[in-house]
Amino acid sequence: MTTAAKLNIVPFVSVDSMMKLVLAIGVERFLTELAAYIEEDFRRWELFDKTPRIASHSHDGVIELMPTSDGRLYGFKYVNGHPKNTREGLQTVTAFGVLADVGSGYPMLLTEMTILTALRTAATSAVAAKYLAPNGARTMAIIGNGAQSEFQAIAFKAITGIDRLRLYDIDPSASRRCAKNLAGMGFGITICSSGQEAVEGAEVITTVTADKQYATILTDNMVGSGVHINAVGGDCPGKTELHRDILLRSDIFVEFPPQTRIEGEIQQLDPDHPVIELWQVMAGKVAGRSSDKQITLFDSVGFATEDFSALRYVRDQLQATGLYEELDLLADPDEPRDLFGMLLRAGAKEGVVA
Repeated sequence: MTTAAKLNIVPFVSVDSMMKLVLAIGVERFLTELAAYIEEDFRRWELFDKTPRIASHSHDGVIELMPTSDGRLYGFKYVNGHPKNTREGLQTVTAFGVLADVGSGYPMLLTEMTILTALRTAATSAVAAKYLAPNGARTMAIIGNGAQSEFQAIAFKAITGIDRLRLYDIDPSASRRCAKNLAGMGFGITICSSGQEAVEGAEVITTVTADKQYATILTDNMVGSGVHINAVGGDCPGKTELHRDILLRSDIFVEFPPQTRIEGEIQQLDPDHPVIELWQVMAGKVAGRSSDKQITLFDSVGFATEDFSALRYVRDQLQATGLYEELDLLADPDEPRDLFGMLLRAGAKEGVVA
């Protein structure tokens, strides 16, 4: 069946199917192709509906909806962030998403997005680094070696050529697990005993920690001139990773300023502190890295267009792979106005009186 053959049947990509899809394509190829979709949509930035994500915050975490549309397709993601979940054997972040046709309003895809969010976050980080990292950078420090760390490493290797990693986590077992998972993938890996040790000699610094609090993962003295900082972990109000002084020394690049000023590292700064929108760099409207001494900071919080790109990419893989299930999601009466009659006929078929 084609994905459009029966409008009441919606392709559903389960966790199992997503894993099979990623492995069938290959992780590096998947990230590279996904990055191309993300970059394409950043270049089309002005076409998109844009709004900060709709967030419901609690003491334990946050639940968010992330919608956008390019006028032809509509997409949204449901996602949570609950740092305490790890202690209970649960994922910190889970997600699912929908892609729909604007013309009819009918959904065209329902998919898991826990794995897909990790992939799109890493792909976005690496796309940004294409424009912002020092030329020829090969060494990256990753501070915070949780669920996102391997994806970040592989994306940077596939897209920017990073092949040396310096890992640090407050839990040494997390660094050991990360190193083990990446063994045989072409990296030289050093497990470090502190954040300070991890950043020594690194041209790119990725911070990707999970605690929901103001934190100082990087202090000002740890950051020398010429580095690129990929700040991933600060992604909600009250959660940051970098000392404010680092921000004041950096050229800061963001996805959507109204959202980043609420959730990103720049929540520490004045509301009018100058930032550069990443789409403008990709579209050639403003410069990215402009000198060897420049400190560039990608204040990554994740934006709905990136999920939209990921949904588009996955949908485009379904025909060739067949890695989806057919979900009977939408009512499809013979006469569109006769929804109750459809119910009656179903009851008669089953021998049930309405």
